[in-house]
Amino acid sequence: MTHVVIAQFSEADALLEAARESQREGTNVLDAFTPFPVEGMAELLGATSTRLRVVMAIGGFSMAAVAFGLQYYSAVIDYPINSGGRPLNSWPTFMLVPFATGILAAAIFGFIALLSETGLPRLHHALFEIPDFERASQDRFLLALEAPEAKKEIAALRQRLIEAGAIEVMEVAA
Repeated sequence: MTHVVIAQFSEADALLEAARESQREGTNVLDAFTPFPVEGMAELLGATSTRLRVVMAIGGFSMAAVAFGLQYYSAVIDYPINSGGRPLNSWPTFMLVPFATGILAAAIFGFIALLSETGLPRLHHALFEIPDFERASQDRFLLALEAPEAKKEIAALRQRLIEAGAIEVMEVAA
């Protein structure tokens, strides 16, 4: 079972400085919980671009192609009707349904990819048991660090975080 050290700060600057100091010391910074985006925190956490746009584009274009193919098959191959001498494959007539279907499919694929990438819906997490965890969305800044194996190193990490301005430091089994 892994352990996580959670440090609670009252200011964003103290959180950012503690995260930088912890990273310099070799402690793995896992996450930060803040009421608003903290400039520079995403870089410290190693945030990368998601594949969400790619998934949405592939899903939307592929479903639009399927819708166009279905219309083409039904109007040209399966049940051709010559109405007023018009060509059977009149692509401008076929564009409305693939367009709407592509947008709907892109939204559905994007929603599914978002849930998959974020690991939602997660109804319970060990961090929810921390006293005052809900204040991270109001006026507190929480920093989650990977706990070292040795008790001596945990005590040193706890002391470093308190010196950096942590109000409270606690250890949670995650």
